[in-house]
Amino acid sequence: MTVHLNTQADLEEAIQALVKLDPRLGPVLDIAGMPSLRRREPGFAGLAAIICGQQLSTSAAAAIWGRVSTAFNPFDHEKLKSARADRLGRLGLSAAKIKTLKFIARELSEERLNLDVLAEEDADAAHATLTKLHGIGPWTADIYLLFCLGHGDAWPAGDLAVQEAMRIGLGLKSRPTVKEMQPLAEPWRPLRGAAAHLWWLYYRAVKKREGVLSSDDKATTKAATKPASGKKPVLNKALVAKKSSAKGKITPRK
Repeated sequence: MTVHLNTQADLEEAIQALVKLDPRLGPVLDIAGMPSLRRREPGFAGLAAIICGQQLSTSAAAAIWGRVSTAFNPFDHEKLKSARADRLGRLGLSAAKIKTLKFIARELSEERLNLDVLAEEDADAAHATLTKLHGIGPWTADIYLLFCLGHGDAWPAGDLAVQEAMRIGLGLKSRPTVKEMQPLAEPWRPLRGAAAHLWWLYYRAVKKREGVLSSDDKATTKAATKPASGKKPVLNKALVAKKSSAKGKITPRK
């Protein structure tokens, strides 16, 4: 049976079940606190918004998605499918993202793809379905399953912040690889998605304590979860920050 995280109560119930299932998560919850449920719009609009934000800062992603969603309001795959590429480019989309969005729009139009049914599928099967689509990598697939569909067992094994959080919280000698993340999370099925929410919050709590993240720095965690396109993820490059002597805030190093 697929577990869905549709409400805050769903998430809290899942987190409490995880702590009972795996006592190692008790101290993690004590430090992190209870996560807040984060949800995004489902369907093509939700997936398109994630694609628009790939490899961009939070502010840049929001600006581009704002222009795209306004230009195609109400937003649907049929409109996007017939839109001219040069028009989409003027809205700020790269050629690669335009190709991906148009491909997915065609798949939906031809009914070869149904995004809604993924919420009921096994998490690994749903992940595989998404990553077979042109331009959809593991990070995009996991974020869609977790935040757009509320899939309770979606597991972002390649997420750098989750990997680092688990290294610290589980006392591992090194940050686990994607391959190693799968067996580590096996005891948490079918609630791996809830575990991911907990590990993200734990990561932020630990890094704040270490002075890596400021209390209002919301963009850095997002950046840490995005492996660089075409490169092997290196956590230190995503997390290195420097203090601004003028403002006393942590500024991500570019």
